Amino acid sequence: MAFTDALVDHDPTARVTLVDRRDGPGGHWRAAYPFVRLHQASQFYGVASTVLGGERQTTGPEAGLFERAGQPQIVAYYEAVLARLRGTGRVEAFFGADHTGPEVVAATGERYAVGPTTRVVDARYLAPQVPAEHPPRFAVGDGVRLVAVNDLPGVAADADRFVVVGSGKTATDAVVWLLGQGVAPDAVTWVRPREPWMLDRARVQPDPAVFTAMTADLMGAAAAATDLDDLFVRLEAAGVVLRLDRSLTPTMAKAPTLGQWELDLLRTVEDVVRRGRLRAIERGRLVLEDGSSVAVHPDAVVVDCAADGLRNRPLVPIWGRGAITLQPVRAGFPCFGAALVGYVEATRGGRDRDEEKNRLCPPSPLGNTTNDYARMTLVGARNAASFASEPDVADWANRVALNPARVPPDAPPSPELDEARARLAAVREPALATLARLTA
Repeated sequence: MAFTDALVDHDPTARVTLVDRRDGPGGHWRAAYPFVRLHQASQFYGVASTVLGGERQTTGPEAGLFERAGQPQIVAYYEAVLARLRGTGRVEAFFGADHTGPEVVAATGERYAVGPTTRVVDARYLAPQVPAEHPPRFAVGDGVRLVAVNDLPGVAADADRFVVVGSGKTATDAVVWLLGQGVAPDAVTWVRPREPWMLDRARVQPDPAVFTAMTADLMGAAAAATDLDDLFVRLEAAGVVLRLDRSLTPTMAKAPTLGQWELDLLRTVEDVVRRGRLRAIERGRLVLEDGSSVAVHPDAVVVDCAADGLRNRPLVPIWGRGAITLQPVRAGFPCFGAALVGYVEATRGGRDRDEEKNRLCPPSPLGNTTNDYARMTLVGARNAASFASEPDVADWANRVALNPARVPPDAPPSPELDEARARLAAVREPALATLARLTA
């Protein structure tokens, strides 16, 4: 939808058919767990024409930070965006439908031929997996009380013990939710196959001075780093990243954002199982990747949070022969990447200019290991310089709230922003050289 929104707004001749297997707009958010909130500020999500959220929080543990939408707000937002797109008269949508290649098969069974000059846009290549829609990745024995994280609110009141499986954002959300419901920390066993590095949410805000200062600190740490572990220790010292256990060096760097208040809660859970992935769960026993087993309460509710929310698939040219394959362009912000690709497609002509489009917008990898994160940072910085070299693209990007690094043309003077930009300019090139060496 971010691609379509930018495309139809900047190409008055474009006509788009959205084909979605789900029953309405919003993608995987329609199947997300009910207590989910965006892990970054709402403004970084959605489409370019319509800002999602935008206000600072005035109460609670994140007072002063920009709001983060929950699942009902996200789904309502996408329904409103779809209404706007349909209102152009150039966008139609089929839900409960499928695309077979030559045809679109509607929910009614009707079939529509895809014309030979129609471009296919593949928005599924990196589609996230949702625990509620995938079987568990481990064997489950008889008598085990296993639930996907979506079903946790329905069973939590009747349980005394919980086993949370996963190292990523979904698992941290589940643990934070349980503790927020009054569950004692010692009633939670956390199966954490890898220790994660996470970004401090207060440093990733839609405020040019704040985000630029974070980027300057990141690049400063990169310029001075001797290896990847040293890079992340320096980032932690600069207040950019967080880790749950200060005595361990994390190997996972998908780098979701986390609030300091959430970190404090998560650290109260001391029963953490760190023996690799869960291979099987039997009533009263966990079987781990290393062949060992751990006893747990036989009636514990096992909460599956282990779906692949970030899919690390091989990068492919965004403009390919078969399809336009949507992927991030600037590190870590897929909605901005999709909108940017839509804008470039709208303003750079047809298939005969695909090579130029791919030069402007090469795909950026997602984070997983520390090496992946460093490479993502390197490629994303190079890509930002590439698309910013085009005056119209740079002007558009600076007006779009989805772009975390934007500096709007009407932004008031800011000594803090000027200082951060000067620091970033001084370290950018040595940082990129070091990142290239460390990820080689």
